[in-house]
Amino acid sequence: MKVDTMRLVDKYVGIPICIILSLWHSFIRFLGLKKPSSKRKNFLFIELAEMGSTIISYSAIKKLQSFYPDAKIYFLMFKKNAESAHILNIIPKEQVITIRDNNIFTILFDATIRMIELRLKGIDVVFDMELFSRVGSILSYLSGAKERVGFYNFHSEGLYRGTFQTHKVFYNPYMHMSKNFLSMVYSIKLEQQMPYTKINIPDSDINYLKLISKNAAKNKIYHKIKFFYPKLSSKSKIVLINPDASALLPIRRWPIESYISLIKKILDNPESVAVIIGVNSEKPVAQQIKKSIDDDRIIDFTGETTLRELIDTFNISKLLVCNDSGTPNFASLTDIPMIVFFGPETPVLYSPVTNNQNIHIMYSNLACSPCVSAFNHRKTPCTDNKCLQAINVDEAYTLAKKYLN
Repeated sequence: MKVDTMRLVDKYVGIPICIILSLWHSFIRFLGLKKPSSKRKNFLFIELAEMGSTIISYSAIKKLQSFYPDAKIYFLMFKKNAESAHILNIIPKEQVITIRDNNIFTILFDATIRMIELRLKGIDVVFDMELFSRVGSILSYLSGAKERVGFYNFHSEGLYRGTFQTHKVFYNPYMHMSKNFLSMVYSIKLEQQMPYTKINIPDSDINYLKLISKNAAKNKIYHKIKFFYPKLSSKSKIVLINPDASALLPIRRWPIESYISLIKKILDNPESVAVIIGVNSEKPVAQQIKKSIDDDRIIDFTGETTLRELIDTFNISKLLVCNDSGTPNFASLTDIPMIVFFGPETPVLYSPVTNNQNIHIMYSNLACSPCVSAFNHRKTPCTDNKCLQAINVDEAYTLAKKYLN
């Protein structure tokens, strides 16, 4: 389903449904028919579309487990993103509940079935981690949970997502999303007046997950790359390039011409091998870059790995160069050095959650940047991303060199 179609459905169908559910919630509260749950045993996190946010939510899930050691935690997401929850190894696979997003009909059908299943499971508390859609808010109500935690716009001009949240959490655009998610978890432990959550969230609350690849897995991915470049050796320095930024926000892409110039400089080192990674739909961009550089040391590796194999690829490589997207969040599960380009979105909220010291954020900080946020459905009027065009190739190469020399 196309992103703009989803936005239109979310707006013209989502708003009326949120209004209806809000009126119904007010009515049953007036009658005193529904009271908060006295138990908190079954929990549900909702994050449908953002794969990277699954990684960012890791600390919030760990904090919830520390508060409720016997908790049974479920995660609701789009089916195509399920592997992002599986690799965290924090929620059992059978508790990762999925919805297909092929089209509006599969979404409606699967969502109906999943809501019935969740009601039968008896969800006590739901955390709606969605910022940019109303569907998460609607599903949080339909899940049957008596306690519903969600971001609320209060007096701001953000998206209207209903008024039926029992714990209305203040979304802080100046605080990293990992802490915003932690704020949601803290809200159910602290008896406070709105807006939640009146607490300082220390950096020590951030959990850093590291996925170490076994030697067999690293050898397998090494030989998979070697199939495309037979001259690959133990002396080779693999530099991963992810030039795309997904269909969700293509405006986040550093210019292809800049990637081509940077790769040419990287390949000046005779031991460097540039491996273009990404999903299969990103192959046209990879092929465009490959055709522009006459060198057999540039490899189109798009669509060649599972998410777990991508982690193994990070673990055998010297450097990752990419746009702000899900990729740096998954790379944060390893110790690979990174150069990440930010522009329409801010690194204050979405920089990789890691204790890796070799993360280099390149951000031109123009007056118009960031231009996408929770307050505009991540839809920008910009068609000319000067904020990324301003990032200099030579400066990026200066950062890259120290990992290649």
